[in-house]
Amino acid sequence: MIRHIVFFTAKDKAHVDKIVDGLSVLAKIPHARRLEVARNRKSDQLGNEIDVIVYGEFDDEVELEAYRAHELYQESIRQVRPLRELRLAADYSMSTNAEPVRLAGPTRGRN
Repeated sequence: MIRHIVFFTAKDKAHVDKIVDGLSVLAKIPHARRLEVARNRKSDQLGNEIDVIVYGEFDDEVELEAYRAHELYQESIRQVRPLRELRLAADYSMSTNAEPVRLAGPTRGRN
């Protein structure tokens, strides 16, 4: 499984809702196992620059590439690119059989 996470910042904070709307069309693309678009809660103690997050899960690279090639993906880019300042993306592979990694001890406040 591949997890796909993208962070966006808005050029103008008044356009965050338009960015969410433009990214929400991605949920109609059939290749994702799971696709979420959400506003950042901005509750982190160290940084709250990110305005919108896209989180997706894909069975494999073929499904992720089919998602990126879909016409609705291109439509989303057309709507969002003029409104966004920053776009940061990360993809990583995850075994569907893997146990989650747990850190020893409390992690609150570390960074």
